[in-house]
Amino acid sequence: MDKLSIHQWAEADRPRERLLRHGAGMLSDAELLAILIGSGSTDESAVGLMRRILDSVDGSLKRLGRLSLSELCAYKGIGTAKAVTLMAACELSKRRAEEAPLERPTMASARDIYRYFLPKMQDLMYEECHVLLLNHRLQAIESRMVSSGGIASATVDIRRVLHYALMANATAIALCHNHPSGTSAPSSADDHLTTSLQKACEAVNLRFVDHIVLADGNYYSYALQRTEKG
Repeated sequence: MDKLSIHQWAEADRPRERLLRHGAGMLSDAELLAILIGSGSTDESAVGLMRRILDSVDGSLKRLGRLSLSELCAYKGIGTAKAVTLMAACELSKRRAEEAPLERPTMASARDIYRYFLPKMQDLMYEECHVLLLNHRLQAIESRMVSSGGIASATVDIRRVLHYALMANATAIALCHNHPSGTSAPSSADDHLTTSLQKACEAVNLRFVDHIVLADGNYYSYALQRTEKG
């Protein structure tokens, strides 16, 4: 297989396609590096080339990062452009390891969730619904838009909400959508969505924290069962 170019491999074995299909975490170091260098040589694929180089440094990315430009270029199939790409990737990896951890805001209350989403949603002329993915300490991992509708409504696919949560390894979620009409009073459709999502979360052991209906200067919290001023 190493004698073939990446484009000649079965689609399931190509590193770019595997990353898109399964995520970067499922690829080997050689496959990830092969994506960076883009191609191998006439008699060796990019993956085969990177496997050979990694074997020569006992599979250590740290040792690979210590190789100089001339040392990298000494490998058959590695020219200046590929060597520079590898050196840049190793340097970025080093800088990421040295970077301070990101501060994640804690969503301890309905007001915290409201303030998180207010800048994103306060001026929208149409309805959007976002899910906020949280860790076990109720710290925000990220938010994802799960629907965008017209002036009156947005349809939410609960399966998509759960998919985002599971992919992010979230242990809790909160939902937020806006009412462009300016009133935060929830509709019967909002009630149905909240109940359905609560049941779906229980089925997969996911904590459902709240559903916030964001309006002009105020919001409704399903956890509090009341409207609060912004």
